[in-house]
Amino acid sequence: MSIDSIPHTDPSTANEVTGMWILTQALKRVGIDTMYGLVGIPVTEFAYIAQGEGIKFVGFRHEQQAGMAAATHGFLTKTPGVLLTVSSLGFLNGLTATANATVNCYPMIQISGSSEREPIDLMQGTYEGLDQLNIAKPLVKAAYRINRPEDIMTGVVRAYRAAVSGRPGGVYLDVTTPCLGAVMDRKAAEATLYTPVDLCPAVVPSPQSVARAMELLAGAKKPVILLGKGAAYAQVDDKIRKFIEATGVPFYQMSMAKGLLPDNHELSVNSMRSYFMEQADVVMLIGARLNWLLSRGHGKWNPDGKFIQIDIDPEEIDINRAIAAPVVGDIESSIDAMLAALPSYKMSMDPDWVPSLQSASKAKNAKFAERFVPQTVPMTHWSALSAVRKVFASNPDVVLVNEGANTLDDTRNAIDMMLPRHRIDCATWAIMGMGMGSAIGAAVASGKSVVAIEGDSAFGFSGMDFSTICRFNLPVTVVIFNNGGIYNGIGENLSKDGDPAPTTLNINARYDKLGEAFGAKTYYVTTPADLATALSESIASKKPCLIDVQLAADSGKESGHIGYLNPAALISVKV
Repeated sequence: MSIDSIPHTDPSTANEVTGMWILTQALKRVGIDTMYGLVGIPVTEFAYIAQGEGIKFVGFRHEQQAGMAAATHGFLTKTPGVLLTVSSLGFLNGLTATANATVNCYPMIQISGSSEREPIDLMQGTYEGLDQLNIAKPLVKAAYRINRPEDIMTGVVRAYRAAVSGRPGGVYLDVTTPCLGAVMDRKAAEATLYTPVDLCPAVVPSPQSVARAMELLAGAKKPVILLGKGAAYAQVDDKIRKFIEATGVPFYQMSMAKGLLPDNHELSVNSMRSYFMEQADVVMLIGARLNWLLSRGHGKWNPDGKFIQIDIDPEEIDINRAIAAPVVGDIESSIDAMLAALPSYKMSMDPDWVPSLQSASKAKNAKFAERFVPQTVPMTHWSALSAVRKVFASNPDVVLVNEGANTLDDTRNAIDMMLPRHRIDCATWAIMGMGMGSAIGAAVASGKSVVAIEGDSAFGFSGMDFSTICRFNLPVTVVIFNNGGIYNGIGENLSKDGDPAPTTLNINARYDKLGEAFGAKTYYVTTPADLATALSESIASKKPCLIDVQLAADSGKESGHIGYLNPAALISVKV
């Protein structure tokens, strides 16, 4: 579509346009069709203009949640999710999500309006006078400021390339108020616009690195392939599956990689993590990092084991443990090269390795299934999940968003994923407060039904944006596990002064009433059977729904599965 054929909605003359119109056209030229945000001075008119020019604008109640939606959009689509915020504190609220996107390697662009430069640089006390660019720089992958309307296209293209190329991440784009309001001749403005070429070029690994990796894998007796969320992000699901099945090597999927291959695949060793960490002689990492989630390559890991690592960033190699066979390249190019080389290699895997893992896994899964006791009332996390997992088994194409402490850990273990990119959680930083934003981003980006399973504490970080789900009539069901506390509802105040303990919330809270306030269908459930019915009805409705699940106050433990990260107290503390 030519610029001349685009409806001119900018509030200016037929021969003049503002920086706001130019910014809209620049975003469209790189393929941006959706923005998430919260408007105010100086970006309100820009949001209206963008919406009028065909860019979907999803307006939120809090910038952090809009940013979480943009980050989730980026993960699911491989194109930058765009967050629009006002200046100053609005910018800072959104920056939390942009920093999180950078750590998690989600492509995202935060665009914030900012005050004019001169009084900021002289610290003269202008309206919301914050040096946003320099605050953002240490926390994001890249940051740029646009001062002139002539430079808008360049700034947008640079931000897009930085967000998606190499290791994806969050990018901050600072657009000053004078730039947004600047008036240009229409033809001169159009002359600055162009369609960029090859925004995310492939990074092809060297043949030597591929040969080294294949030789090591083929010679392994007890190999394991470990898939991280980067493998899910790559969207080369069939190629990864073909490689795993062709080699016959068992695989383990990190939380947001679950479903890349079905969790019930015969080569899945998702329940055997500790065992293969101790036993594996070669581990291939695909889209996964040896960070704290994998004990940084130490702890239970076989000290004599060797690692193959496919990563697009050479600086990621050897950061925690020596990598015997680094393959620096994008995942698709790397797997393509390995599939091409595979016929030249004969696997030397111990014939008992996979059968032994399968046998032990079967026994462990059977033991794990004993936790699901549906008749337990008041419900525990496990009795509630006994109902939820059955509903998900019947609805495998529903996207699961999940956060909390025990709610996160137990749900991750309880619900098998059958399809890729159908699980979104708090990922690398294990932060709370991404639930409503990620649910909205997942629904908008995928067009699929979404179920967000939230701890009551986690829901509190973002619960007001359930109203956004309702305003946009999204097919999102929010399930709140209420045990009355951050970890549970039985913490004891050491001072005995009558105040709630630091982890105590409200076991009698009725979150379903909040859903009613925004016009959603709501349920309050106290039994697994009622939960199963409510969840099935909610998913089938494809409408905003909220299910308040009453748990026992003593269900859950401090920090869920990562309580070992807490410092030891010398006095008795009941949490």
